[in-house]
Amino acid sequence: MPAYNADLEKFAGYDAQVVGISMDSVFSHVEWQKRDIGLLRYPLCSDAWPHAQVSRQYGVLREGPPVPGINERAVFLVDKQGKIVFSRLYELGQSPPNEHVLEALKKLQGG
Repeated sequence: MPAYNADLEKFAGYDAQVVGISMDSVFSHVEWQKRDIGLLRYPLCSDAWPHAQVSRQYGVLREGPPVPGINERAVFLVDKQGKIVFSRLYELGQSPPNEHVLEALKKLQGG
């Protein structure tokens, strides 16, 4: 997530807004930023269990073994009409590379 922070200007150049969504509570988000990663300059939303409405709608909520109640690590690119135009799953321990989304944004703009 800090990598998105570092590349916010690149995303803005494609008229894109970065938004993070996590299963953790808002309190956890604040403490995690303060103690581990530094403050993010983009919204980090909470989709805390057991509600997980966004996670369910995007099909990334783990409801069974091995670890129920958490999200898959995923990146989605949603266009201004609300259509998913890019999605990709990653291993839980992996930090998704920004280049994947930046390349998709470039293609959307005809580049």
